[in-house]
Amino acid sequence: MVGVGGQGTVLASDMLGETAIAAGCDVKKTDTLGMAQRGGSVVSHVRVADRVWSPLIKEGEADILVAFEKLEAVRWSCYLRADGVALVNNQAVPPLSVSLGVHRYPDDEEVVESLRKWTDRIYFVDAVGKARELGDVRTANMFMLGCLSQFMPFDTQIWKDCISRRLPPDILRINLAAFDRGREEISSVGLR
Repeated sequence: MVGVGGQGTVLASDMLGETAIAAGCDVKKTDTLGMAQRGGSVVSHVRVADRVWSPLIKEGEADILVAFEKLEAVRWSCYLRADGVALVNNQAVPPLSVSLGVHRYPDDEEVVESLRKWTDRIYFVDAVGKARELGDVRTANMFMLGCLSQFMPFDTQIWKDCISRRLPPDILRINLAAFDRGREEISSVGLR
């Protein structure tokens, strides 16, 4: 899972790990936060299997790349295996170099072309827009988790139980709604 600071990438990766453990899998996880509080890159490696020895995923071996931001999807796409899945939130958070005019932010077609070097299984979703429709953009991470859940072998109730244990009651309902909306959305989104 990749994104920028403030998008809830670490919470979502924690939830994936907790769900996998609750489903009986071995899980190893590590996070890298680069100036995350200021919009810097956030990367979470989550490995799930019967037995996992290391949290780090080698380039070319990730089954699924969950990107909370488009440029981060491009930056980390080399980690995908050839037939891996790229789940990309269609959100642009320009880095400082783009804001200063030193670099140009790639357009959607350039993002897709970059991802196609690694996989043809590319799904773009509007997590922020859907979360805004629900009433809170901060639930975009749970929307993305809902999308991811359709590619994982875990029962939906296990996901919801883990989310329910982790989030406070006052924000639980909207986050579960975002998770459900993500599950629905990815079922209807076509490949890019």
